Amino acid sequence: MKVSLPVRKAILKRQTYEAPAEGRWGKIRLDFNENTTGCSQAALRALRKLGAKELAMYPEYEAPTKILARYFGVKPAELLLTNGGDDALRVFFDTFVEPNSHILICEPTFPMYRYYAEIAGARIKVLRYSKEMQFPLQDVLRELRKKPRVFFLANPNNPTGTLVDKHSIEKILKAATHTAVVLDEAYSDFSGLSGVPWIHRYPNLFIAKTFSKAAGLAGLRLGAVIAQQNSLALVRQAMPPFPVNAAALAASVAAVHEHRTIDRYIRDTKRRRAWFAKELERRNVRVFPTACNFLLADFGARGPAFFRHLTRNGILVRERSKDLGPGFARITIGTHPELKSLLNILDRSI
Repeated sequence: MKVSLPVRKAILKRQTYEAPAEGRWGKIRLDFNENTTGCSQAALRALRKLGAKELAMYPEYEAPTKILARYFGVKPAELLLTNGGDDALRVFFDTFVEPNSHILICEPTFPMYRYYAEIAGARIKVLRYSKEMQFPLQDVLRELRKKPRVFFLANPNNPTGTLVDKHSIEKILKAATHTAVVLDEAYSDFSGLSGVPWIHRYPNLFIAKTFSKAAGLAGLRLGAVIAQQNSLALVRQAMPPFPVNAAALAASVAAVHEHRTIDRYIRDTKRRRAWFAKELERRNVRVFPTACNFLLADFGARGPAFFRHLTRNGILVRERSKDLGPGFARITIGTHPELKSLLNILDRSI
């Protein structure tokens, strides 16, 4: 039978997102900024307590939302739980973006902004970080006068690791009088800077959060949107009634109750980040300043061969040759033995 399906033009035109490669279990995974130490024991215990009946029933959100809101320092009405950090970004397109309207991003950055924009049929205005990975503040302020529907800013940024300071963000918020400003704070636990305290001053500010990094719950897919109550009410209208599963709710509540594990992981990661950067620089690798649980490094001409050598030895890093040039890679700050394994291979290849 011959059929012709009425596929939207935006879907036919867009490029397929390159999902992470399969077969990664058992390897040293320094490519996706996961918490390679794993989630807390408290989260595991909470998952083991889930019974057949809890899994057979639709979850309830009121009690978990109260606990998680307290953890973020906001009211329950200012917090919306989502199916992972990616879903926390998708909902802004459902809420604010019409076909052919335009959004603003600064690249290189997290590819999901472009991914969702292409699906929505939006026009994408792209500004660029400099070769020194500096944020183009003046260009952003000038572009905001054209009233894009949404401006997405990963802060700190992925893959550059750079952090836009508080004063610059406030300039952006004051200039964005007709724009929803989304601060994607997937890595803010490692930077110490968050826009959450500003939501009451700026009704155009939305914060996207995730439990995939510091909390180590990437496998359960839990994210959140934080905003002023009236602004967040608009976003709620674009959400389905049961976006988050019971396992993610149970594990996240347990993780924030016993937040010492998260706090320790953040401290240890920042300490290892400084050590690892110095070790790379000592080996003549250019390292860019970072406020994340990863760093961006330029290995120069030896980079492509070194990355292939790493892969053959079961160590995965995120090569960025396509958008930043040969020799660039984003490397997750894993455990000390994991990072030491990478350095040992680098030493043998020099």
